[in-house]
Amino acid sequence: MRTKVVVSVLAMTTLGLLATGLLTHAIQRRVVVEQVDRDLAQEVEEFRRLADLGIDPDTGEPFTGVEQLLRVAIERNVPSDHEMLVTFLAGEPRLYSPASARTLADDAALRQFVAGVPGDAREVVDDWLDTGEGRVHVVVVPVRVEGDPGQTGAYVVAADLGEALEAQRETMRTFTLVAAVVLVLVGIVAWLVMGRVLRPLELLAATARQVGETDLHRRAPVRGDDDVAALARTFNTMLDRLAGAIEGQRQFLDDAGHELRTPLTVLRGHLELIDPDDPRDVVETRDLLLDETARMSRIVEDLVLLAKAERPDFLAPAPVDLGRLTDELLDKASALGDRRWRLDARADAVVLGDVQRLTQAGLQLADNAVKFSAPGTVVAVGSEVSDGVARVWVRDEGPGVPPEDRARIFERFARADGAAGRPGSGLGLAIVRAIAQGHGGDVTATDGADRGLRVTLEWPADGDGGTAVGHDGATDDGQEER
Repeated sequence: MRTKVVVSVLAMTTLGLLATGLLTHAIQRRVVVEQVDRDLAQEVEEFRRLADLGIDPDTGEPFTGVEQLLRVAIERNVPSDHEMLVTFLAGEPRLYSPASARTLADDAALRQFVAGVPGDAREVVDDWLDTGEGRVHVVVVPVRVEGDPGQTGAYVVAADLGEALEAQRETMRTFTLVAAVVLVLVGIVAWLVMGRVLRPLELLAATARQVGETDLHRRAPVRGDDDVAALARTFNTMLDRLAGAIEGQRQFLDDAGHELRTPLTVLRGHLELIDPDDPRDVVETRDLLLDETARMSRIVEDLVLLAKAERPDFLAPAPVDLGRLTDELLDKASALGDRRWRLDARADAVVLGDVQRLTQAGLQLADNAVKFSAPGTVVAVGSEVSDGVARVWVRDEGPGVPPEDRARIFERFARADGAAGRPGSGLGLAIVRAIAQGHGGDVTATDGADRGLRVTLEWPADGDGGTAVGHDGATDDGQEER
């Protein structure tokens, strides 16, 4: 790519310089030709003034013949570097100036051209001739003198175009040399600049080569805010998503292998020990296997749900009436167990969230509260919106969780110390945390009102929302009970 860009820059620069050179050459050539024509016209005009005056400036006497007029004219005129003067008398060259004009005077093409001009012509005749001196612009002035009617002559003014254009050719040679130097400098600068511009792409390619299935933590360096930097940032974002997907897949496989190994072992052990001839043993083993199969199904469903939590379509955000969500959550949770179900507070607000996932998280918290509390004890549900944060919580009057273990209970397969013998896979609170984080929030565990545990799910609300308000039918402690 670097070579292609440099070659393209050089090609464009070469075309630009070539076009500039050709245009300049054409313009300068035209200027030189026009200047030659003006010089020739000036020479002709000076000769005509001398001929019309008819007096020899040196003697003050009238010209007595054509030869005298031509000699005086050529002696008094000093041609420029590219000009040549030749006089013809009776069709033959006589005088010339400068000395180099001798060759032109003897040239057959000039002789033939002059011979073709009538001696009594009243107008000058000019043309371009290809002579031994090169291409020459020739102007022939027919000459007659009244005192010498029998004699005719011609005053020839010629301009050597090649010599006139010599200065231009020197300029073009200089231009060609300068253009070659410019091309070299442009090539060097373009090579260095493209190296600097493409350096981030080289680093990006090096990073891509170093990234492997076991090493997804490398990132391309990002410098500046140009298009290459934007590409590097996009590449790093892609690596972040890829790393998250692979980590989620690895976590899913580890979790599945870890959690399914035990029920599979149980299934295999009982199948190996079953006595097919004992109907009672067959029935007991069948019931046990069905129970383990159901537990495996729940584990797989929970693992699949956690794996989906990394996908962008895990949530379907929409406006959620938090007060109605709280009421429905309390209604649904009251069927989970024989508890004194209460409503702590109800937020009269509309927030942004996925109502199905929030309900799932709330019911999971309520199910946990039932598992770790005694029949007849209080399990309360509440919601509020304050400082732009929406909260839904469930609290119980169970044994609670020590402060040092409260962060750990939201990890996968983590079980509280008092959870031994209780049903569950250890994935419920991990699912709740995944739902909270999917909403851009989190879940925390704190002490209950008097005892037990309060688990709060919170996430950013779509605005400040409303305030928590009480409800009719509250008990004597200010809370609604069902």
